[in-house]
Amino acid sequence: MTTLPQHPTRPVRIGDADREGATERIRTALAEGRLTLEEADERQTAAYAARFESDLVELTADLPVPPPPPAPPLSKQARTRLGVHAIVVAAMATMLIIGWATSAAPFFWPAWPMFWLALSLFVHARIARRREERLTAT
Repeated sequence: MTTLPQHPTRPVRIGDADREGATERIRTALAEGRLTLEEADERQTAAYAARFESDLVELTADLPVPPPPPAPPLSKQARTRLGVHAIVVAAMATMLIIGWATSAAPFFWPAWPMFWLALSLFVHARIARRREERLTAT
């Protein structure tokens, strides 16, 4: 089966979901005070009457782009692994601080090992987030 090439000069038709997305942006702009009630009403009427993507672009071109949706929460297994890692880091940091408090060291030497422990927890969290994103994308 062959697909027809998309020509950039041809207008692209839109569906109801596209119209709803544009009107949601207009409603948000109205709620934030970026548009007057009359402007919002005119733009929503034009959005529901729009047939092509270029029509919607004109209606929302001067509005801010909505923020991306928040990342989904980690799976229960990933949260459990991170929790165990955090408990191990906290226990080791506690032992290091107790060791320092009972020693005669003139400086806070546990700072370096605690830095690396915290960094390992941070890297673990980043890897877990990327792994979850990769699994949900496929």
